[in-house]
Amino acid sequence: MVLMQDNPLEAVFRQINTGVFPPMVETFERGKTIFFPGDPAERVYFLIKGAVKLSRVYEAGEEITVALLRENSVFGVLSLLTKNRSDRFYHAVAFTPVELLSVPIEQVEKAMKEDSDLPMVLLRGLSSRILQTEMMIETLAHRDMGSRLVSFILILCRDFGAQSGNGITIDLKLSHQAIAEAIGSTRVTVTRLLGELRDQGMISINKKKITVHNPILLGQKFA
Repeated sequence: MVLMQDNPLEAVFRQINTGVFPPMVETFERGKTIFFPGDPAERVYFLIKGAVKLSRVYEAGEEITVALLRENSVFGVLSLLTKNRSDRFYHAVAFTPVELLSVPIEQVEKAMKEDSDLPMVLLRGLSSRILQTEMMIETLAHRDMGSRLVSFILILCRDFGAQSGNGITIDLKLSHQAIAEAIGSTRVTVTRLLGELRDQGMISINKKKITVHNPILLGQKFA
C-alpha cells in the first residue's frame, strides 16, 4: 500500500477497496446521529469535512462530550483496538454538516494484517483524539461554568482555529445550545457568559463564529 505524505490516513481508507463492500462516502446534516451507543461496530470512519461530536450517555440520561473531532480524524475503531467485536461505546453526532469515508471493519482488519505499517498510521491518527478526550475531561472537571466555557473555547482554538486579523477565529458556526450541550450547561448560561467575555474584549462573535483576540491572556485570566 502506497501512502500519500500529505494525508496518509485518507490514502489508507481510499485504498482499502477489496471485498464485496468498498469504502463509502456518507454525508450527515448538523445534529444527525452517525451511530448510537449499542449499535453494532461494523464500519470504521474517516472524517473528510466538518466536525463530529463523540459523547458518552449514562444511565441517568446525562450525555457528556468526550471529543470534538476535526477533519482528517479517524473514529469507530474500538473493536480494532480490543481485538474483540464490540458494540458502539459512544454516541457520534454531526456537530456541523459532515462528509465521511467509511470502510467495513473486516477490511480494515485484513489490511492491517497485510501491511505492517498500517497499525502505526492508525495509532498516529488516534493520538490527537485521545489527547482531546483528556482535555475535555479536564474541562468538565471544572465546577465553575465560566472556566468550563473558557477551557472549551481554548480547545476549539487549538483544533479548529484559523489566524485572522484580530486573533484566532474558530472555524465553526457554533450555536449557544451546541456549546451548552458540549460543556454540560444551559443555553441561557452560555449566552450570559459569552456576553461577559465579549464585554471584556476577550472575544468577538460574527455569524456564529467566535474570534479569540488573545488566547494566552484568556487562558491566564479565566481558565
